[in-house]
Amino acid sequence: MDKLLLLFWTFLKINLLSTSGPASVGLLYKEAVGHFLTEQQYIQAVGFSTLLPGSDALQLAMFVGFTVAGVPGGTVALIGAILPPTILMFGVVSMLHRIRREAWVGSFVEGLTPAVAVLMLFVAWKIFKGGSSDLGWQTLLIGGISLAALLFEVPAPLVILAAGLIGMFVYR
Repeated sequence: MDKLLLLFWTFLKINLLSTSGPASVGLLYKEAVGHFLTEQQYIQAVGFSTLLPGSDALQLAMFVGFTVAGVPGGTVALIGAILPPTILMFGVVSMLHRIRREAWVGSFVEGLTPAVAVLMLFVAWKIFKGGSSDLGWQTLLIGGISLAALLFEVPAPLVILAAGLIGMFVYR
């Protein structure tokens, strides 16, 4: 029961403190690695959740919860992850409906974009810096191919899938 309460509290806290999927993935890294998962498990979970349709943050919540306490853990983590944004969205939508014609609202949302981009780069840096993968030629090759594919607007899930397949051959 203590594990379930801890899972619920962890995902409630993460989703109250983060403003987006990438931000919650970064916060989950700090909360889950070392407590619920190893770093390698976390990296694999992030990669796998990117392949699946839907929210990465919710899939990670279910993965962590299931890893810790099976189906009840996955369910509790999912409820903890869904509850804050659902309640907040109802409040925000009702407020935005009242002020939707104000010019500053668009500017505020536009200002969020650079912060989200920096958060994503920060999480990537933390994974590469502290991760088990070294920056050998194999890692740089897969990263370069992935970057080129993304620049040619290949869908991100396909890029992740291809990188995993290449990794199967390169890292034997």
